This record gives sequence, C-alpha cells and structure tokens, in this order.
Amino acid sequence: MKASRNRTESDGCQTALLRHQSVSGGAAAQTPTLTEVSSQEDHEAQGVMADFWLISVPLDKTSLTSVEKLKRTITKTHLASSWKFSIPDLKVGILDSLVRVSDDLSKLDTLTESVIKKTCQCLKEVMEPPGDKVQEYALANGDHRMNQRSAAPSPLKTYLTSLRVDLINYVTKFQWDKAKYPTALPLSTLTDLINKEISQVETELRSRATAYNSLKATLQSLEHNLNGNLQTRSLNDIVRKEDLVVSEYLTTLLVVVSREKYLQWEKSYEFLSEFVVPRSSRKIFEDGDGGIFSVTLFKRVVCEFKAKAQESKFIVREYSFDVEERKHQEIMKLTVHKKEQYGIFVRWLKVNFPQVFFAWIHLKALRVFVESVLRYGLPVNYQAFLLETDRKRSKKLKEELSSLFVHLDPTASMKE
Repeated sequence: MKASRNRTESDGCQTALLRHQSVSGGAAAQTPTLTEVSSQEDHEAQGVMADFWLISVPLDKTSLTSVEKLKRTITKTHLASSWKFSIPDLKVGILDSLVRVSDDLSKLDTLTESVIKKTCQCLKEVMEPPGDKVQEYALANGDHRMNQRSAAPSPLKTYLTSLRVDLINYVTKFQWDKAKYPTALPLSTLTDLINKEISQVETELRSRATAYNSLKATLQSLEHNLNGNLQTRSLNDIVRKEDLVVSEYLTTLLVVVSREKYLQWEKSYEFLSEFVVPRSSRKIFEDGDGGIFSVTLFKRVVCEFKAKAQESKFIVREYSFDVEERKHQEIMKLTVHKKEQYGIFVRWLKVNFPQVFFAWIHLKALRVFVESVLRYGLPVNYQAFLLETDRKRSKKLKEELSSLFVHLDPTASMKE
C-alpha cells in the first residue's frame, strides 16, 4: 500500500489510487506481495512525494535473513522507514473460496477508493471558502505545512491538519478491529461486511451531496439575481416607496438606460407617448453600465410607452414591492437553511471519511492476507511490513527488494 504525503505547496485536495505489483516482478506463488496506493495526480514535478508500501514475506530462514538485511540497509541509507503491520490469523477456507474472495476484494478496493475520492472532493467543495485557493492536502498526510502567506487557515486546512496525524498513526500502528470485523468469520463474510459499509456510505453521500448542491445552486441563482446587472438584479434595496407614484390614474415605471443614452432619454422620454408627466424622470440608481430612471405617466398609456421605449433601446423593469419582498424573504430563508445543512453535511463528512479510511486499511490487510496465502501456501506463515519512502527513492527501494528477495522468484527480471 502506498499512501502519499506531499511536502510541497500546491492547490487542490489529494486522493488516492490503487495498483498491485510484486516485489521481484513476477506473479509466481513464491513472490512477496506489494500493494501500492499512489496519488491521484502526478505531483512529482512540484516537489518530493512520500509513499507507504505494504509488503509481506514468508517466515522461512532465507527470507527472514533478507528482512534483517533490508532493515539494516534502509536504516543506513535512509531509503525508508519501516513498521511491522499486524494482521490477525483469519479463517482461510478452501482454495476456490480464496480465489473468489481475492477477486471480490479487488473490486471492493476500487469502490472504496472511489468513495474516498468523492468524500475528499465533497470536503473540498463544501469547506473551501469561495475564491480561496486551498493547499494540496493529502488526507493521509503527516508532513504538510500550512501556507505561511495565509493570515488564517481555511476550515478545510484546519480540519485536514487535525486529521492527518490521526490517519498516519492509524496506519503505522494498525490493529485489527475485532469487534467490528470478528476474525472468526469467513473471509467472504468479512468482505461482505466492508462492502455493505462502503456501499451504504456511498449511497448516503450521493443523496446528501445532491440535496446540498441543489440547495446551494438555488440560493446562488437568487443571489445572482440580487447582484446582477441592472436588467436582472433585485431592486429591493434600491427603490423606496417614495420613489413611486401610484394612484387611481397615475403610475411610475422604472427604466434601465445605458450611459451613452442618458441624453437621448432626457430629450425623448416625455414624447414616447401621450400623457407622460413632464419633468417626472429622476435617476434613482447608477452603476458602471448605466442607470435606472423613474418616470410617471397615466396608466392607460403604459403599454404604448413600453413599446416605444423598447424601440429606443430603453428597458422597462417590472417592479412590485410585494414580489421583491417575497424574493428577499426567500433568500434569507434559504441562507439560514443552507447554513444548517452545511453544518449537518460537514459533520457527516468528518465522521464518515475516517470510517471509510479505516475500512479501507482493513481491506488492504485482507488483501495482503489472501494474496500471501495464495502465493506462499499453507500453513499461514508470513509477516507484513509497512514501509515509508520518498517517491524519488522508490526505484532504488524496489531494486533493493528485488535483490534481497530474488530467491522467491529467481526467474523474475529486474527490469520487469
């Protein structure tokens, strides 16, 4: 397993991908298992990456000697750090069952990875302040630094900073959760338990994300109208009741006039139809594009005035205090509702992301166990190790592993 730590400063939210390969390059039964989890994007050009690798080796005399040599080598050359990765004795079952479980675990690993990526993306989209470039933070990152240029960290940065150490400690000090995943159960049942857990989180994540994004989009649309151009924006905070004349016979229209047509408007508005009150036009609002003018006229000529105004490229805005007030109240209501849903959704993400991650590491342990049995045979007699190495040293470490454990697959090519 190779979970990346990024020691550079970049933007985004990092997730993980999975691939399998053997230490010595072969697929024979006597080959140490190496499960790798690498970063979604290639950040090598931006700085140094670090990975976590899971390897398993049989406990025969030659392999144990190779393990000791490996420990001495990585200590002397700083190629990697290492920990024992504790996997309990699980029920092996029959060979056909092992092969089926191996296939099921591979598919489940892909699903779990997908859920982790989606959860990570949701965290980024929900917690990242609009317009703020969030640093690249691997959720399993133990060596990221805050952007010193930022006066105050975003909620996402703060959360990931507190989360990263917990996840790294969980991996390096992994202990099988026997209460959640009883070791007496068959491997297929354990796989089903993890599958049910991940599938449930995926379904709920999709539902919650859809509901929250729908609410967010509705509010953004209303807010866009509130702060849009003069033709679409809300006039609730612009027009006052005293700006309008409304009587049995008279009414006031609001007209959008571009800056280059100000003079034309002043000269022509009284003649766009009969029964326009002379000198009744007044500019009540202006922005960089133009202004909103009021004009008072008799109600019976409103339709004629609108048609003539349109011919002259003047835009008459429809306006109602009651309608505008309802829009304002709707925005306020949705804003409060979004704030409530934000808190609920963020709490759900914070609870469920670590749980999916923990299930993922148990899944990795299951895969190492199953593959070790398939490759090394019975009785179960192997040891799993967790290695951490810089990405730039990974090639050297792989060569070292291939050299030390070549006896497990003498036909394997170093280049392969």
